[in-house]
Amino acid sequence: MSYARVLALTALTMVAFAGNSLLCRAALKASHIDTASFTTIRLVSGALVLWLIVQVRSGTHTGKGSWRSAVALFIYATGFSYAYLSLSASTGALLLFGAVQATMIGYGIWSGERLRYIQLAGLFLAFAGLIGLLLPGVTAPPLIGSLLMLGAGVAWGVYSLRGRGAGNPIAITAGNFLRTVPIALVLSAVMFKGTGMDAAGIGYAVASGGLASGLGYAIWYTVLPALKATSAATVQLSVPVIAALGGVLLLGEHISLRLVLASIAILGGIALVILEKRPVTGARQT
Repeated sequence: MSYARVLALTALTMVAFAGNSLLCRAALKASHIDTASFTTIRLVSGALVLWLIVQVRSGTHTGKGSWRSAVALFIYATGFSYAYLSLSASTGALLLFGAVQATMIGYGIWSGERLRYIQLAGLFLAFAGLIGLLLPGVTAPPLIGSLLMLGAGVAWGVYSLRGRGAGNPIAITAGNFLRTVPIALVLSAVMFKGTGMDAAGIGYAVASGGLASGLGYAIWYTVLPALKATSAATVQLSVPVIAALGGVLLLGEHISLRLVLASIAILGGIALVILEKRPVTGARQT
């Protein structure tokens, strides 16, 4: 794969990942779709697109994945959607990314990985940025939404850790998405009284699941072998930034000084941990 193609596909993937935040926020802000329906349609659309990709590539059924990973994926998708009832796209993307990376870094420490002083300084900086973002104040994000997004990030971190080195990542992701469908349908049934849909909301959900999630993950896993582990990890620092720019340009959101400073601290701190890390075993999208 040529350098130009790797660069183009990587950029497209980062836009797709940031697009999930923008599409979800737009759907819940500008359409009449309810959160449970958005989540269900997103997961069903992602499952369908990934299943089709696996069929075209290998001509076989997925038959992979696991129910534990599917539950983690479902928790992520549900927490993600409900958090965006109150969070801006930029704040949600930042909290999600921070929680995912904190989960994976925390697992490394728990597994015996030793951090150098500069990495410890990075962790402290990122933690300080998170505290500064969530401290009460006029520009503080809603607490419930923030906690939901942090929980979604932890779930995605767990999902990513479970998928490391597990074989064909696209087939496994397709299998996990397929397993979330019956769980999501139960959620929609439980929340049936609050169901609301329109063409715009359904369109946003299908785009989030089929394009930003399903196709986005397929492209990411295609280009990932061509990236160095550190490059794959650090390039994902761009996702909250892209989401913030998209929120301003497309959704009319405003960026507060608190969010800017918190973003610099959180993303900068995580970058210190990643860039100073010795050989990385793998990286996963957020």
